[in-house]
Amino acid sequence: MTETHTALGNESAYTASHAQNTLLIILISCVATIGGFLFGYDSGVINGTVDGLRIAFGSNEMGTGFNVASMLLGCAIGAFFAGRLADKYGRKSLLIVAAVFFIASAWGSGIAESSATFIVFRILGGLAVGAASVMAPAYISEIAPAHIRGRLATIQQIAIIGGLFCAFVSNYIIADVAGASTATWLLGYEAWRWMFWMELIPAVLFLVLLLLIPESPRYLVLNKQSDDAKAVLTRLYGEQQSAITLNEIEASISHQQEPPKLSDLVDRVSGKVRKIVWVGIGLATFQQLVGINVVFYYGAVLWQAVGFSEGDALLINIISGGVSIAACVITISLIDKIGRKPFLTIGSIGMTITLGLMVFAFASAEFDPATNSLNLGSLATLALVSANAYVFFFNLSWGPVMWVMLGEMFPNQIRGSGLAIAGLAQWTANFAITMTFPIMLASIGLAGAYGFYAICALISVGFVIKYVHETKGVKLEDMQG
Repeated sequence: MTETHTALGNESAYTASHAQNTLLIILISCVATIGGFLFGYDSGVINGTVDGLRIAFGSNEMGTGFNVASMLLGCAIGAFFAGRLADKYGRKSLLIVAAVFFIASAWGSGIAESSATFIVFRILGGLAVGAASVMAPAYISEIAPAHIRGRLATIQQIAIIGGLFCAFVSNYIIADVAGASTATWLLGYEAWRWMFWMELIPAVLFLVLLLLIPESPRYLVLNKQSDDAKAVLTRLYGEQQSAITLNEIEASISHQQEPPKLSDLVDRVSGKVRKIVWVGIGLATFQQLVGINVVFYYGAVLWQAVGFSEGDALLINIISGGVSIAACVITISLIDKIGRKPFLTIGSIGMTITLGLMVFAFASAEFDPATNSLNLGSLATLALVSANAYVFFFNLSWGPVMWVMLGEMFPNQIRGSGLAIAGLAQWTANFAITMTFPIMLASIGLAGAYGFYAICALISVGFVIKYVHETKGVKLEDMQG
């Protein structure tokens, strides 16, 4: 009886310890995802400020497009160098630098008096967004056990959408209280400037909380700091599991005599870029070619172009944000059961159909020269429902799953470098799509622009089926590249 009680007591203690460790991993992951929240906020806040920027800086369509897209140049640079610098200085260190840049960008974007100054601060914010976009999911993947890794990494997308949603709500409230985004508000500053300054609250919180979380144990092992890695793993997994995990990490990189470097992406036998790198680039690029950030960055412009008021357009953005969060919740609950590839396939098919319906609505609408907008008439409902269904399918699939896969699909030795290249591709495509939308809108109209995104969504179906391999339940040390 005593032995039975002892065994039950040990099992109960182990269960309680395991629950505490899991809770700690979740809390640490949530801190990292504040970077995703700021990623979303910084991306979405521009949505409600386009009119204010145009008036304040006297910019034309090309200038407005660059004001909006300038951040993405910083994103591409930040994503590329963050992956490499994180291999040298650590995942946590890069996230701290990103937090400082978020603070500087939020303040500077609001005080800017010219396009040049605004662009400098937006690029600085872009460096932070780019770094956070690749480092947060990588960090989460490197501290989370395989059986919950997908769900925790998907929280990153909820954080991104949460940031977008909060930016949309903040923009809507500020514009509503002030009377318009261009109206003078508190302390004599225009309302659109306060839209940027609201980001200071989560940015400062991010910086403070980052000081409390540990460094990635896999980074520590890669940099010959096994004792420190053992301490972090013990804190995360417990004494017994930490020893097992440490041995697996060390074994996965034992054949590598040198620190990670960019040239590791080239197969030493064939002399060609590894196939896994091309798949990462494809995933990163297609996520942007389907046009999702046109909705996030230019949502207000889009709906005003089809006859809605500024207030209604900003309200529609809020609805889209709510739909996005609902889709991500579904993905969190099922991604570690169903897998990554099925979500990507379903999402590509759904986006192809819904984008096609939007093209039909826009192509069938009549142009009203008096308001310089499309008159959708009875097709307005179809356009709205299709747009929100499109946002739903994206955030059910490519939104969260692309970041999950990039954070886990590369072997340990090339994870930083692989993320650098994929992140560069992702943000470069983002910049191209964002920069060209105002031009496409003026030249081929909404139907032509969304027709292009629909074709890209259709092509992505074939890409997923042929080239993407499932990573569900696979340990990071077992990833093949």
